Amino acid sequence: MLAILHSLGMFLVDLFKPRRRLEAENLFLRHQLSIALRRFKGNGWLSNTIGNPLDTTIALQHLIFEGTLDRFPGLKIIAAHGGGYLGSYAARGDHACFVAPQNCNPDIKLKKQPRGYLNQLYFDALVFTPEALRHLVAQVGASQVVIGSDHPIPWEEHPVDHIFATTTLSDEDKIAILGGNAARLFGMQG
Repeated sequence: MLAILHSLGMFLVDLFKPRRRLEAENLFLRHQLSIALRRFKGNGWLSNTIGNPLDTTIALQHLIFEGTLDRFPGLKIIAAHGGGYLGSYAARGDHACFVAPQNCNPDIKLKKQPRGYLNQLYFDALVFTPEALRHLVAQVGASQVVIGSDHPIPWEEHPVDHIFATTTLSDEDKIAILGGNAARLFGMQG
């Protein structure tokens, strides 16, 4: 089963049983930023530029810390917005329950450090610059990144360009990000 996580919601796709009804509520409770939206008012479209990546980050952290990825180890998730801030702050999560155990449910025992779940997640490459893509790949690995687009919204009109412009990526990494990883993820290699 594949889940595509976007600020608009989580879409579950079963590539092999497309007519089967999928019970998203059994897999994921999406965090809403509606209370915080007041803080995003004003110039700069902050609800999008900050809010959407933050929403993605919160959703991914819930999937990790609630044990969802342990209960569904075969679930593949593609996170929009380059995974939000998770790649940059994944190591911080490794310390959360150690530093503040009162904020963690003692009944939920994760099978690995929170950062260890990054290899179960996929991240779109819609991060806008070669430096941002270099950083994302350094944190999660090129094998976990797929090309992303918000088409028809003109956020990134040339999503391939910054992949080619990322000089720290090998040709193999670029091929993987531009389609190889998605082909593997969707079982299209043959």
